[in-house]
Amino acid sequence: MADAEQIVIVGASLAGATAAETLRGEGWNGGIVLIGSEQSLPYERPPLSKDVLLAKKGTESAQLHDQQWYDDNHIDLRLGATVTAIDPAAHTVTLDEGSQVSYSKLLIATGSRVRKLDVPGADLEGVHYLRTAEEAQSLTDAYAAKPRVVVVGAGWIGLEAASAARERGCEVTVVEPQSTALASVLGEEVGEVFAEFHRQHGVQFRFGTGVEGFEGAGKVTGVRLSGGEVLPADLVVVGVGVRPNTELAEAAGIEVATPDNGSGIVTGPDLRSSVADVYAAGDVVRWDHPLYGRPVRVEHWQNAKDTGKTAAKAMLGQDVAHDAIPYFFTDQFDLGMEYAGDIPHGASYHVVFRGDPKSGAYLVFWLADDNHVLAGMHVNLWDTGLDAVRELIRSGKQVDPARLADTSIELSEV
Repeated sequence: MADAEQIVIVGASLAGATAAETLRGEGWNGGIVLIGSEQSLPYERPPLSKDVLLAKKGTESAQLHDQQWYDDNHIDLRLGATVTAIDPAAHTVTLDEGSQVSYSKLLIATGSRVRKLDVPGADLEGVHYLRTAEEAQSLTDAYAAKPRVVVVGAGWIGLEAASAARERGCEVTVVEPQSTALASVLGEEVGEVFAEFHRQHGVQFRFGTGVEGFEGAGKVTGVRLSGGEVLPADLVVVGVGVRPNTELAEAAGIEVATPDNGSGIVTGPDLRSSVADVYAAGDVVRWDHPLYGRPVRVEHWQNAKDTGKTAAKAMLGQDVAHDAIPYFFTDQFDLGMEYAGDIPHGASYHVVFRGDPKSGAYLVFWLADDNHVLAGMHVNLWDTGLDAVRELIRSGKQVDPARLADTSIELSEV
């Protein structure tokens, strides 16, 4: 088999592995080279902040397939290898040990990395981040001692880390510069519902304050807040977002959006980049969304799976357009939530609750000024699900907020 018949995937991630699986499923008989910098077999990230942190399962439970599956499907899986350069003209990638691999089509699925806090004491023992399987296992082991935990950041990862810590018997305080939890993704009104839910489970919050540094001699003993207060801490979990790994693409002359314009590798609806035969999938792609008529970038499990599939089909020459409605989910204590939709940055909206949040099972909708549905989520309403929510979003139709809030009216009739 000639190298020219190879599809190379940079990033043995969920998106990358899903693309490889889809290629074989769609009948591609040429070579597939899947390259990943981690030593672990490709895995899913959601279990890391859920069952793994709760010590219910090991990190191996998050693996997509065992090694035999890759062997059986003739996928050349190269772990512990890093691509250092892409040469679009020569159709090659260069690995860190100096070798080159040729491709006929290339998929960049390099994902994202955590944002690090650049403050004094950031390198102290006991300061954890949660992104990789190795980091999840390290944090899981540390929770066993029931330490005093300070979580920096009240986003999804921060709240899931806080939830797991409390369930395992730790004292937990969450520090967040915004006014409440999840304010940037759900808005203050819904975010405060989540904050109160965590308070009821014993989580303490310090909103409206940042972190100036971590204190300790070799090992963290405290977190110094912007107002000067020092919170005692045996362990710190930092969850302040991620950055897409676009540097490799940018160095190769592939168009990349600026951070103030959404970041990510710029593609069309078919996930094809600005350079011939190069595609992108997962956290790193910022594609033109056919439904919304604007660029979108999504950092979640479902998007990695969906874009991996779409990119694979596009590389095989199929006429595809990625129009999936962004989706994510979370599990915290006894709360399970699913969300669908996308609210443009800076857009004005109003919130409609369907059901009482105090009941622990309800729906929430985010409506644009003209009352069409931008997004919706359910909390602990698994029989209802999100199909009706997605239909409302796709329709683009205006709804009556009063009827939307009325639980006696079926969503399909709203």
